[in-house]
Amino acid sequence: MTQGAGPQQPMASPKITTLMIFVLAMFIMFDQNLRTMTGNLVGLAFEPLIGFDYQYPLLTLLFAGLTMVSFSIIVRSFFTDYVAMARSQKVMSAFNQELRQARLDNNLYKIKKLTEHQQEIMSKSMEMSTQQLKLLPLTLLFIIPIFAWVSVFVLNLPDSYIAVPWQPMVDLNNTNVLPNWILVYTLVSIPFGHLLTRTIRFFQFKRKLRDYSETAGNEAL
Repeated sequence: MTQGAGPQQPMASPKITTLMIFVLAMFIMFDQNLRTMTGNLVGLAFEPLIGFDYQYPLLTLLFAGLTMVSFSIIVRSFFTDYVAMARSQKVMSAFNQELRQARLDNNLYKIKKLTEHQQEIMSKSMEMSTQQLKLLPLTLLFIIPIFAWVSVFVLNLPDSYIAVPWQPMVDLNNTNVLPNWILVYTLVSIPFGHLLTRTIRFFQFKRKLRDYSETAGNEAL
């Protein structure tokens, strides 16, 4: 008698997929030939849009940074409940404070009761982190190719010197700890990222409050 087929094995777990994409991203970032090839392909679309004929490299860095940050944050916002995240952080903070105070007071009974609930509270916090990790492959697939293009773009600049607030002339291709263009990109993109995240959180909280008010109003009728 022919034995029945066993249970099907999953094609790839999210962790393996994330690891594979992360390894690919590292290859692109550290292999000059692969990075150049990827950057040239992306440049076919981005160079006419934000290349500005290599005349305004700071603007190119700004728009490239805004594109990467906006995509990452907007995609994350579709799968993140910021209200639940804020609630989880608040609960975790209050729990840690209570546990710390119980240990200071040497309240063994309270320590025991809190410890019994610690795993449950930590698991809810881990669910939020796991959800963010699942989104990493999608954002990396978009961000790393643009990052590769920016590196090729800066390398091909006829004049890579720009003025910044802390120094009149900075070579974008010069490297200290990191290449200067990465530092400039970080400075121009991170503030925008914080602003966009706060804006999305504000509207998500506002929508949740409206939904709660409507639900409470309907129950009162």
